[in-house]
Amino acid sequence: MSSPRGLPEFSLAGKVVLVSGAARGLGLTQAEALLEAGAKVYALDRLDEPSLEFKPIAEKAKNELGTSLEYRQIDVRDVKKLHDIVAEIAEKEGRLDGLIAAAGIQQETTALEYTAEDANLMFEINITGVMMTAQAAAKQMIKFGNGGSIVLIASMSGTVANRGLICSAYNASKAGVMQLARNLASEWGEHNIRVNTISPGYIVTAMVEELFKKYPERRDTWPTQNMLGRLSKPQEYRGAAVFLISDASSFMTGSDLRMDGGHSAW
Repeated sequence: MSSPRGLPEFSLAGKVVLVSGAARGLGLTQAEALLEAGAKVYALDRLDEPSLEFKPIAEKAKNELGTSLEYRQIDVRDVKKLHDIVAEIAEKEGRLDGLIAAAGIQQETTALEYTAEDANLMFEINITGVMMTAQAAAKQMIKFGNGGSIVLIASMSGTVANRGLICSAYNASKAGVMQLARNLASEWGEHNIRVNTISPGYIVTAMVEELFKKYPERRDTWPTQNMLGRLSKPQEYRGAAVFLISDASSFMTGSDLRMDGGHSAW
């Protein structure tokens, strides 16, 4: 298995890590980074099949990295199936060491027009789904007694209101994820389970590119709102994933790693 030379604390060799929302986008990009650090990764997502980018990464893991990337279809709202799948993976591997919870949805609607149904769906996936995924992983980490690291994907939008982006329920959900992580960290620290969040800024993903077609002015205005004057790429969050899952962050828990190009530091 691959291992970073000279920085063994970043190695994930022999570790088993789950990544929810990893059929595509940021979740898949971070899963690839975990593989390159030596981990065996299981991708969880609600899509029947992962994106076209998934297969080449899985083949690379097997043929070049000496590890594996496997896919499990699951909607995080199906809590029983979620727990069953996580338990099956842990039993098969004899351990569970990490989780990155990246599954989530977004909806842009004014607060005056938001329906209760849409708001409840947002919170069910972005908060309850994240909590249940973390719960399922923590139960297995406790069962096997090796501790572990859980990373919840939050957002800078959990800290600030986005200028020109009308998404009150989404922003509230991400603030909830940050507070959830702090509380899970306080409960699970005695089991040597660390819980942290990553708060990305604007990321240019395939979905954001589609959004730019609808709102082309955002391609120009969004970069002006941070200190680096540009938008981020999914690849820029690879190192953060490995850092937080690995022993490189062994004394870090209940914390938020904000990576927003200085957007919220003005």
